[in-house]
Amino acid sequence: MTYRIATGLGAAMLALIAGTAQAEVRIGMITTLSGGGAGLGVDVRDGFQLALDQAGRADVRLVVEDDAQRPELAVQVAERMIQSERVHILTGLIFSNLAMAVVPSTVAQDIFYISPNAGPSALAGAGCHENYFNAAWQNDTLHEAAGNHANELGYERTFLLAPNYPAGTDALTGYRRYFEGDYAGEILTTVGQTDYASEIAEIRDSDADSLFIFLPGGMGISFMRQWADSGVDIPIISAGFTFDQDNLPAMGPAALGVINTGQWSPDLDNDVNRAFMAAFQDRFGRIPSIYASQGYDTAKLILSAIDTADVTDRAAFREALRAADFEATRGAFRFADNHHPIQTIYVREVIEQDGVITNRIIATAFEDHRDVHGDDCAM
Repeated sequence: MTYRIATGLGAAMLALIAGTAQAEVRIGMITTLSGGGAGLGVDVRDGFQLALDQAGRADVRLVVEDDAQRPELAVQVAERMIQSERVHILTGLIFSNLAMAVVPSTVAQDIFYISPNAGPSALAGAGCHENYFNAAWQNDTLHEAAGNHANELGYERTFLLAPNYPAGTDALTGYRRYFEGDYAGEILTTVGQTDYASEIAEIRDSDADSLFIFLPGGMGISFMRQWADSGVDIPIISAGFTFDQDNLPAMGPAALGVINTGQWSPDLDNDVNRAFMAAFQDRFGRIPSIYASQGYDTAKLILSAIDTADVTDRAAFREALRAADFEATRGAFRFADNHHPIQTIYVREVIEQDGVITNRIIATAFEDHRDVHGDDCAM
């Protein structure tokens, strides 16, 4: 599917006046639009598209394709976009195993990859690259915030549950980095798993006083439905990936009261976020998720660089991306030296408001937080 962004004469004249007129900028978006993770990719796509439409750019073309959550397909699509579509920028990947399959070869071909979601530790540390930027977070960081808040809640024995792929192992590593208690058990599940009966039985039989889970997309929905039916009464702490607007309607009341962490929330009180919330709901008829906000911010980042430098001048465009001269839905945004965000991370609680299950901010976990892997990045 290909999107062409049409604008009037005004935007073109502004670009000429600013001295930054350039040929068409081609952006390839590879994201998950089918299967259990489809809601995440749809939200990233819609948030990104909204920002492009609001900008009304005649010099930007967006090409969108589905990766079906399959690494081998994502690699094929990436190569086709680079070789046939001649894209200057790739973006869109949701899952970290797909990012690990696509990003290294992409940046090695002198193509920019700007992540709206997946932030595996390998790409933040020794595997960092000057053409790779993450506009969302590094995988560990939101889970670090969850581990830190678990201490404040007085938890002493947490049971850990996450899928066995890079984002899952990063999640557990991040939680452990800050949690000061012990562990009642740990299970790495299969990516895309839908039956959690045996895992729930093991959690029930443990002496856990809390459960930390990372189960994005359909995995989280399946787990929470079965958790609600099990009658197990152990408090859950997580990150926004599992308990966000893409999942909450399907989880229903089972999610109420769950504590989770995120760099964004629907109730974040700033002008950019309020305008984004209104525009997204007006356009798509639903409350945006953290993924939609990340898609929107990623597009805003790219547009800010396009306004400053020609994308074919790699060095100048790279510096324009590093400057991050845009207003983000999450508030203040800047990059660390490894091209991952330095940002505030909030503690959120799942609530019901006006008949809608959503999140509200209840505390700040970290301010100006950066990932630990930048120390291993040679840039």
